[in-house]
Amino acid sequence: MALVEMVMPKMGESVMEGTILNWLKKPGDRIAQDEAVLEVATDKVDTEIPSAHAGILKEILAEVGQVVQIGKPIAIIETEDDTPVPSTGQPPQAATHAPNTAVSSPVVTVAPPTEEPVSPSSGRFYSPLVLNMARTENISMEELERIPGTGKDGRVTKNDMLNYIEQRKQQQPSMSAPPPTTAPPPVKEQPATVREERPLEQVKPATSVSGNVEIIEMDRMRKIIAQRMVESKRISPHVTSFVEADVTNVVNWRNAHVRSFKEREGQTLTYTPIFLWAVAKALRDFPMVNSSVEGDNIIVKKDINIGMAVALPSGNLIVPVIKNADQLNIRGLAYRVNDLAKRARENKLTADDLSGGTYTVSNIGSFGNMLGTPIIMQPQVAILSVGAIVKKPAVIETEQGDFIGIRHMMFLSHSYDHRIIDGALGGMFVRRVADYLEKFDVKTEL
Repeated sequence: MALVEMVMPKMGESVMEGTILNWLKKPGDRIAQDEAVLEVATDKVDTEIPSAHAGILKEILAEVGQVVQIGKPIAIIETEDDTPVPSTGQPPQAATHAPNTAVSSPVVTVAPPTEEPVSPSSGRFYSPLVLNMARTENISMEELERIPGTGKDGRVTKNDMLNYIEQRKQQQPSMSAPPPTTAPPPVKEQPATVREERPLEQVKPATSVSGNVEIIEMDRMRKIIAQRMVESKRISPHVTSFVEADVTNVVNWRNAHVRSFKEREGQTLTYTPIFLWAVAKALRDFPMVNSSVEGDNIIVKKDINIGMAVALPSGNLIVPVIKNADQLNIRGLAYRVNDLAKRARENKLTADDLSGGTYTVSNIGSFGNMLGTPIIMQPQVAILSVGAIVKKPAVIETEQGDFIGIRHMMFLSHSYDHRIIDGALGGMFVRRVADYLEKFDVKTEL
């Protein structure tokens, strides 16, 4: 028999951690290879994590609700292989045969830290995370034994430690008070029955409000969206350029094909595939827009993977990605757009559907909006929003002269990271997208 560590797998670009939602197996259960062991939530998707090894689940290292960094161990599996493979010490990469497969890094044992607290005489179990927090906060084993645990079988969880550390700090004397002449009394143990397990950041003073308001707690996805948006504005200096495009040719072409496409293909033909087609062509013309920033380096992406923002029934947004969008025609893009949008609203997207994006398009026109200033999806450096298509009187230039006509017009809003994209490049890019739409060939085959 050999023991292997099951680690938190990599589940997409920019995903650095996952939250344990539910364990589908318990210690002692037999696990088949590729069988789902737990459910994990990231900032992009909720997904089941399968095991890369067959064997018996010996130990669970991460409790439900715990946030675990990518590559960190979450469970120990006992396999029937008698020849253990030494750990490389590097975070494992996702398996190629399945996009969401957990990768286990096989090791014989986990080397204990050099300053491990003395093993408790009570036999109480402490996870490596709890022991590490105890060492960091100079909590002795005797003091650790007095902390009530709200986990399974009375185990001390990460939240128990955070709450206790906060109480410990509040009970310490202030800097202005004279130092005590005797050792402070031990922290009084709080009954486990009255403890409420919740993250430290949620423990805030009560807010006094009138009875004429409704207080709604953010759901998990909304909290993640809020965090990511704040981070993006902090990381990237946003600049937005606007262009108004005459999309009359696009409207006429779509109107001529929408019914036949539905009857022949069973698919809805929206404007989104046409917008993505124009963006993909412009990204090939201006590859610097299809990049990211890492320190002082600019990473120019060869693949053009366009994310499209999809509104969910809950009101939240999710951004599935169309890989290699520049290699698809409008028909192929229509199939991908419809498939991803349908699965997004049914909560059936995988981590792979949401990973690898290099540029993002948001169709705010579907909500009747004319203009917007979209926020960049990190680590990308630009995002485009397309507004509503409206009929307007416009000046039309012809060989016979100028005249006023009714045209279908639309605003494009291009937000970009001013660290590497200056106004000239950002403006030329969105102008090029508009040019492709304005010069759209109404004879294009579908």
